[in-house]
Amino acid sequence: MDTTRTQALCQALGYDEEPFGFHYTDTPPPDALMAVPCVLPSRQDEMEQRADWGAINKNFSCVLKYVWRARVQGGAAAVSREQFGCLGGAFFLGFNKPQLEGVVHYVSTGIPGFMEGERYIDSPARCREFFETVDPLPATATHAVFKPLSQFGDDETPLVVQFFARPEVMSGLHQLAMFITGDPHAVASPFGAGCTNLVSWPLQFLAQGTPRAVLGGWDPSARPWFKPDELSFTVPLAMFQTMLERWEQSFLTTHAWKTVVKKIDKSRRAWGQGVRPGQE
Repeated sequence: MDTTRTQALCQALGYDEEPFGFHYTDTPPPDALMAVPCVLPSRQDEMEQRADWGAINKNFSCVLKYVWRARVQGGAAAVSREQFGCLGGAFFLGFNKPQLEGVVHYVSTGIPGFMEGERYIDSPARCREFFETVDPLPATATHAVFKPLSQFGDDETPLVVQFFARPEVMSGLHQLAMFITGDPHAVASPFGAGCTNLVSWPLQFLAQGTPRAVLGGWDPSARPWFKPDELSFTVPLAMFQTMLERWEQSFLTTHAWKTVVKKIDKSRRAWGQGVRPGQE
Protein backbone atom coordinates (compact mmCIF):
# COMPACT_ATOMS: atom_id res chain seq x y z
CA MET A 1 0.00 0.00 0.00
CA ASP A 2 1.14 3.55 -0.76
CA THR A 3 1.48 4.92 2.76
CA THR A 4 2.45 8.41 1.63
CA ARG A 5 -0.57 8.86 -0.63
CA THR A 6 -2.87 7.34 1.99
CA GLN A 7 -1.63 9.85 4.55
CA ALA A 8 -2.14 12.70 2.07
CA LEU A 9 -5.74 11.65 1.40
CA CYS A 10 -6.49 11.30 5.11
CA GLN A 11 -4.97 14.72 5.76
CA ALA A 12 -7.15 16.26 3.05
CA LEU A 13 -10.26 14.56 4.49
CA GLY A 14 -9.45 15.72 8.01
CA TYR A 15 -9.32 12.05 9.00
CA ASP A 16 -6.96 11.48 11.91
CA GLU A 17 -7.00 7.68 12.08
CA GLU A 18 -5.25 5.21 9.81
CA PRO A 19 -7.72 3.31 7.61
CA PHE A 20 -8.09 -0.41 8.25
CA GLY A 21 -7.96 -3.17 5.69
CA PHE A 22 -9.62 -6.58 5.72
CA HIS A 23 -8.43 -9.87 4.26
CA TYR A 24 -8.47 -13.62 4.74
CA THR A 25 -5.26 -15.40 5.67
CA ASP A 26 -3.93 -18.65 7.09
CA THR A 27 -1.25 -16.74 9.00
CA PRO A 28 -2.91 -14.11 11.21
CA PRO A 29 -0.77 -11.66 13.19
CA PRO A 30 0.45 -13.47 16.31
CA ASP A 31 -0.86 -10.71 18.57
CA ALA A 32 -4.26 -10.32 16.86
CA LEU A 33 -7.14 -9.75 19.25
CA MET A 34 -9.60 -12.66 19.18
CA ALA A 35 -12.53 -14.14 21.07
CA VAL A 36 -12.04 -17.14 23.36
CA PRO A 37 -12.21 -20.57 21.66
CA CYS A 38 -15.67 -22.09 21.32
CA VAL A 39 -17.24 -24.81 19.18
CA LEU A 40 -19.12 -23.34 16.22
CA PRO A 41 -22.29 -25.38 15.60
CA SER A 42 -23.65 -26.10 12.14
CA ARG A 43 -27.34 -26.14 11.19
CA GLN A 44 -27.14 -29.93 11.40
CA ASP A 45 -25.72 -29.71 14.94
CA GLU A 46 -28.58 -27.41 15.84
CA MET A 47 -31.21 -29.72 14.39
CA GLU A 48 -29.76 -32.69 16.25
CA GLN A 49 -29.53 -30.65 19.46
CA ARG A 50 -25.74 -30.84 19.67
CA ALA A 51 -25.23 -27.05 19.89
CA ASP A 52 -23.84 -25.95 23.26
CA TRP A 53 -25.91 -22.79 23.66
CA GLY A 54 -24.67 -22.26 27.21
CA ALA A 55 -21.04 -22.05 26.11
CA ILE A 56 -21.93 -19.92 23.07
CA ASN A 57 -23.86 -17.40 25.17
CA LYS A 58 -21.22 -17.37 27.91
CA ASN A 59 -18.45 -16.63 25.41
CA PHE A 60 -20.41 -14.18 23.25
CA SER A 61 -18.51 -11.11 22.07
CA CYS A 62 -19.17 -8.83 19.10
CA VAL A 63 -16.68 -8.77 16.23
CA LEU A 64 -16.75 -4.96 16.44
CA LYS A 65 -15.49 -5.19 20.03
CA TYR A 66 -12.19 -6.57 18.78
CA VAL A 67 -12.06 -4.20 15.82
CA TRP A 68 -12.57 -1.30 18.24
CA ARG A 69 -9.77 -2.51 20.52
CA ALA A 70 -7.50 -3.02 17.53
CA ARG A 71 -8.21 0.54 16.44
CA VAL A 72 -7.38 1.89 19.90
CA GLN A 73 -4.21 -0.18 20.19
CA GLY A 74 -3.10 0.19 16.58
CA GLY A 75 -3.08 -3.58 16.13
CA ALA A 76 -5.09 -6.33 14.47
CA ALA A 77 -8.31 -8.22 15.19
CA ALA A 78 -9.09 -11.68 13.82
CA VAL A 79 -11.99 -14.12 13.59
CA SER A 80 -11.92 -17.85 12.83
CA ARG A 81 -14.19 -20.88 13.07
CA GLU A 82 -12.61 -21.67 16.43
CA GLN A 83 -12.64 -18.12 17.79
CA PHE A 84 -15.70 -16.33 16.45
CA GLY A 85 -17.33 -14.68 19.47
CA CYS A 86 -20.67 -14.09 17.75
CA LEU A 87 -22.74 -16.52 15.68
CA GLY A 88 -23.84 -13.64 13.47
CA GLY A 89 -20.23 -12.64 12.90
CA ALA A 90 -19.27 -16.22 12.04
CA PHE A 91 -22.02 -16.23 9.39
CA PHE A 92 -21.35 -12.77 7.96
CA LEU A 93 -17.60 -13.39 7.68
CA GLY A 94 -18.18 -16.60 5.75
CA PHE A 95 -17.40 -19.29 8.32
CA ASN A 96 -20.83 -20.81 8.90
CA LYS A 97 -23.66 -21.22 6.39
CA PRO A 98 -26.58 -21.65 6.38
CA GLN A 99 -27.49 -19.44 9.32
CA LEU A 100 -28.79 -21.13 12.45
CA GLU A 101 -32.50 -21.06 13.22
CA GLY A 102 -31.67 -19.88 16.74
CA VAL A 103 -30.09 -16.76 15.26
CA VAL A 104 -33.05 -16.28 12.91
CA HIS A 105 -35.38 -16.10 15.91
CA TYR A 106 -32.96 -14.06 18.02
CA VAL A 107 -32.59 -11.32 15.38
CA SER A 108 -36.35 -11.21 14.82
CA THR A 109 -39.11 -11.94 17.33
CA GLY A 110 -37.44 -14.32 19.74
CA ILE A 111 -39.03 -17.44 21.22
CA PRO A 112 -41.71 -16.78 23.89
CA GLY A 113 -40.69 -18.11 27.27
CA PHE A 114 -37.19 -18.96 26.07
CA MET A 115 -35.45 -16.09 24.29
CA GLU A 116 -36.14 -12.40 23.83
CA GLY A 117 -35.65 -11.27 20.25
CA GLU A 118 -33.71 -8.22 19.09
CA ARG A 119 -36.69 -7.25 16.87
CA TYR A 120 -34.55 -5.85 14.08
CA ILE A 121 -36.69 -7.81 11.60
CA ASP A 122 -40.41 -8.31 12.11
CA SER A 123 -40.65 -12.07 11.56
CA PRO A 124 -38.47 -15.18 11.33
CA ALA A 125 -39.58 -15.63 7.71
CA ARG A 126 -38.30 -12.20 6.70
CA CYS A 127 -35.15 -12.78 8.70
CA ARG A 128 -34.44 -15.97 6.75
CA GLU A 129 -34.96 -14.00 3.53
CA PHE A 130 -32.44 -11.41 4.68
CA PHE A 131 -29.78 -14.03 5.46
CA GLU A 132 -30.38 -15.66 2.07
CA THR A 133 -30.14 -12.28 0.33
CA VAL A 134 -26.90 -11.09 1.88
CA ASP A 135 -25.48 -14.61 1.30
CA PRO A 136 -21.91 -13.97 2.57
CA LEU A 137 -19.12 -15.32 0.42
CA PRO A 138 -17.26 -18.28 1.97
CA ALA A 139 -14.09 -17.44 3.88
CA THR A 140 -11.08 -18.18 1.68
CA ALA A 141 -8.67 -18.93 4.54
CA THR A 142 -8.71 -19.89 8.19
CA HIS A 143 -8.80 -16.35 9.58
CA ALA A 144 -10.55 -13.08 8.78
CA VAL A 145 -8.26 -10.21 9.76
CA PHE A 146 -8.85 -6.49 10.29
CA LYS A 147 -5.73 -4.34 10.66
CA PRO A 148 -4.24 -0.93 9.78
CA LEU A 149 -3.23 -0.61 6.13
CA SER A 150 0.41 0.00 7.04
CA GLN A 151 0.58 -3.47 8.60
CA PHE A 152 -0.13 -5.29 5.34
CA GLY A 153 3.01 -6.98 4.08
CA ASP A 154 4.24 -6.95 0.50
CA ASP A 155 2.62 -10.34 -0.04
CA GLU A 156 -0.73 -9.27 1.47
CA THR A 157 -3.58 -7.39 -0.20
CA PRO A 158 -6.68 -6.04 1.54
CA LEU A 159 -9.98 -6.88 -0.09
CA VAL A 160 -11.59 -3.71 1.25
CA VAL A 161 -10.52 -0.56 3.09
CA GLN A 162 -12.46 0.69 6.11
CA PHE A 163 -12.88 4.15 7.64
CA PHE A 164 -14.57 5.02 10.94
CA ALA A 165 -15.62 8.65 11.12
CA ARG A 166 -18.23 11.28 11.95
CA PRO A 167 -20.48 12.97 9.35
CA GLU A 168 -18.13 15.72 8.15
CA VAL A 169 -15.42 13.26 7.14
CA MET A 170 -18.12 10.91 5.84
CA SER A 171 -19.39 13.67 3.58
CA GLY A 172 -15.95 13.84 1.97
CA LEU A 173 -15.76 10.08 1.47
CA HIS A 174 -19.31 9.93 0.13
CA GLN A 175 -18.82 12.71 -2.41
CA LEU A 176 -15.39 11.40 -3.41
CA ALA A 177 -16.94 8.02 -4.25
CA MET A 178 -19.25 9.78 -6.71
CA PHE A 179 -16.39 11.91 -8.10
CA ILE A 180 -14.19 8.95 -9.00
CA THR A 181 -16.97 6.70 -10.34
CA GLY A 182 -19.52 9.08 -11.84
CA ASP A 183 -22.14 6.78 -10.31
CA PRO A 184 -24.79 8.43 -8.09
CA HIS A 185 -25.34 5.00 -6.55
CA ALA A 186 -21.66 4.51 -5.72
CA VAL A 187 -22.48 4.45 -2.00
CA ALA A 188 -24.94 1.93 -0.57
CA SER A 189 -26.20 1.56 2.97
CA PRO A 190 -28.07 -1.75 3.21
CA PHE A 191 -29.40 -3.27 6.42
CA GLY A 192 -27.02 -5.45 8.38
CA ALA A 193 -24.97 -5.95 11.50
CA GLY A 194 -21.81 -3.93 12.04
CA CYS A 195 -19.62 -6.59 10.41
CA THR A 196 -22.11 -7.09 7.56
CA ASN A 197 -21.48 -3.60 6.25
CA LEU A 198 -17.75 -3.82 6.91
CA VAL A 199 -17.30 -7.07 4.98
CA SER A 200 -20.32 -9.01 3.70
CA TRP A 201 -22.08 -6.38 1.61
CA PRO A 202 -18.93 -4.83 0.07
CA LEU A 203 -17.68 -8.27 -1.01
CA GLN A 204 -21.12 -9.28 -2.27
CA PHE A 205 -21.46 -6.12 -4.39
CA LEU A 206 -17.97 -6.75 -5.75
CA ALA A 207 -18.79 -10.35 -6.65
CA GLN A 208 -21.95 -9.20 -8.44
CA GLY A 209 -19.91 -6.84 -10.63
CA THR A 210 -21.46 -3.72 -9.06
CA PRO A 211 -18.76 -2.46 -6.67
CA ARG A 212 -20.09 -0.11 -4.04
CA ALA A 213 -18.78 1.81 -1.07
CA VAL A 214 -20.86 0.75 1.93
CA LEU A 215 -21.93 3.07 4.73
CA GLY A 216 -22.58 1.20 7.98
CA GLY A 217 -22.54 1.30 11.74
CA TRP A 218 -26.33 1.45 12.12
CA ASP A 219 -26.69 -1.77 14.12
CA PRO A 220 -27.73 -0.81 17.71
CA SER A 221 -26.03 -3.94 19.06
CA ALA A 222 -22.69 -2.82 17.58
CA ARG A 223 -22.99 0.86 18.53
CA PRO A 224 -21.12 0.40 21.85
CA TRP A 225 -17.99 -0.24 19.75
CA PHE A 226 -18.17 3.02 17.82
CA LYS A 227 -17.31 6.51 19.02
CA PRO A 228 -20.33 8.79 19.57
CA ASP A 229 -21.75 9.94 16.22
CA GLU A 230 -19.34 7.69 14.32
CA LEU A 231 -20.18 5.46 11.34
CA SER A 232 -18.20 3.12 9.08
CA PHE A 233 -17.38 3.55 5.40
CA THR A 234 -15.97 0.58 3.49
CA VAL A 235 -14.63 0.69 -0.07
CA PRO A 236 -13.31 -2.09 -2.30
CA LEU A 237 -9.56 -1.87 -2.83
CA ALA A 238 -9.77 -0.73 -6.46
CA MET A 239 -12.05 2.16 -5.49
CA PHE A 240 -9.70 3.18 -2.69
CA GLN A 241 -6.72 3.13 -5.05
CA THR A 242 -8.61 5.41 -7.45
CA MET A 243 -9.37 7.74 -4.55
CA LEU A 244 -5.64 7.93 -3.86
CA GLU A 245 -4.93 8.72 -7.51
CA ARG A 246 -7.66 11.30 -8.13
CA TRP A 247 -8.61 13.09 -4.90
CA GLU A 248 -6.41 16.08 -5.75
CA GLN A 249 -8.62 16.78 -8.78
CA SER A 250 -11.74 16.83 -6.60
CA PHE A 251 -13.61 19.19 -4.26
CA LEU A 252 -11.16 18.25 -1.48
CA THR A 253 -8.90 21.07 -2.73
CA THR A 254 -11.64 23.74 -2.83
CA HIS A 255 -12.70 26.51 -0.48
CA ALA A 256 -15.99 24.72 0.15
CA TRP A 257 -14.16 21.75 1.64
CA LYS A 258 -11.97 24.01 3.77
CA THR A 259 -15.12 25.21 5.52
CA VAL A 260 -16.00 21.60 6.29
CA VAL A 261 -12.52 20.99 7.69
CA LYS A 262 -13.17 23.84 10.13
CA LYS A 263 -16.26 21.95 11.30
CA ILE A 264 -14.15 18.81 11.69
CA ASP A 265 -11.80 20.70 13.97
CA LYS A 266 -14.77 22.14 15.86
CA SER A 267 -16.15 18.62 16.32
CA ARG A 268 -12.80 17.42 17.63
CA ARG A 269 -12.72 20.19 20.20
CA ALA A 270 -16.30 19.41 21.23
CA TRP A 271 -15.33 15.78 21.88
CA GLY A 272 -12.13 16.76 23.69
CA GLN A 273 -9.84 15.35 21.02
CA GLY A 274 -7.74 18.45 20.54
CA VAL A 275 -5.99 19.51 17.36
CA ARG A 276 -5.59 17.05 14.50
CA PRO A 277 -2.10 15.60 14.10
CA GLY A 278 -0.07 17.79 11.77
CA GLN A 279 -2.17 20.88 12.58
CA GLU A 280 -0.37 21.89 15.78
